[in-house]
Amino acid sequence: MPETRRVALIHYWLVGMRGGERVLESLCRMFPEADIFTHVHVPGQTSDLLNAHRITQTRIGRLPMAPKLYQKYLTLMPRALEEIDLTGYDLVISSESGPAKGVIAPPDAPHLCYVHSPMRYLWDQYHAYRNSSGLLTRTLMPPLIHGLRGWDVTSAARVDGFASNSTHVANRVKKYWRRESDIVHPPVAVQDFAPVPKEELGDFYLWAGELAPYKRPDQAVEAFTRMGRKLVVIGGPDKTRDALKAKAGDNVTFLGKAPFSVLKEHMARCRALIFPGEEDFGIVPVEVMASGRPVIAYGRGGILDTVVEGQTGVFYREQSVEGLIDAVERFERELEVDLDPAALVAHAAKFDEATFQAGIRASLAKIGA
Repeated sequence: MPETRRVALIHYWLVGMRGGERVLESLCRMFPEADIFTHVHVPGQTSDLLNAHRITQTRIGRLPMAPKLYQKYLTLMPRALEEIDLTGYDLVISSESGPAKGVIAPPDAPHLCYVHSPMRYLWDQYHAYRNSSGLLTRTLMPPLIHGLRGWDVTSAARVDGFASNSTHVANRVKKYWRRESDIVHPPVAVQDFAPVPKEELGDFYLWAGELAPYKRPDQAVEAFTRMGRKLVVIGGPDKTRDALKAKAGDNVTFLGKAPFSVLKEHMARCRALIFPGEEDFGIVPVEVMASGRPVIAYGRGGILDTVVEGQTGVFYREQSVEGLIDAVERFERELEVDLDPAALVAHAAKFDEATFQAGIRASLAKIGA
């Protein structure tokens, strides 16, 4: 790869540090001189690595209260992307979850799109988002989203190649955009996690992450309240935590938003991670396996790429309290006794940053970049 070529990284918005931003950090390590373009940037909420790059906002970032209301400006983002002047750039890599891929790349600049997810509010989660919105949003969504869907498909035709973060996402890319994509799992900092000696293991199960409805923390809390087994819940927001706590038994402990040291300790000491939601990839299960502990998960979504049933975890096929209870009982009966933490750590190592970067390079090579 020529050292002198100009690289543009397009990211939907930079208002915090989550999985998508960790991917962007890895791309920045691959291309240290790259420029970043995004709709909204809040420097205080992003890492020093990202802030060290030249970051250009689209006109969305200049709209009133953009750092908080950026998603309200969704219908303005397609035009904002097309206004980005990429003249002189030799390579374009877009990071797509919100609108990012719709830039106009120069004729000779290959464009690779890394897909965290096609926009959920346009496609598979449209009805869920609309039904949970207020009256005004429910009224405006049908005509506005209809137009955005057309642009979303059209802009996919401008991209030279796609890389999806899981088989689950690749299937949705093919369904909605009619495009094939490579599967390149996102980088997980597996080196930050390690098992503890057997005598330091706890007698609790773990649920960890943002307490969002689609992650189904409610099912985990209800299942463990019924079973009487210990469950530790790590995550916020506080309002959701308090609502769950009011319904939970004394055997369920809520730690709220815990520091990394506390999270890491609980990952290494838990009997297993409880993962009842459906996610595009799911970094937490890989982190837990890197800690030498298994996963009990609802068997749909990106988890099918990361957990090996009967070896590194247990799946259940019915997303219900009863399905989860059955899976926990099967885990204790069939898998827990023979677990080999070293094998789980070795499996998790397949999702490290070097593997991600090798996958990106292979995808770039396929489009002549």
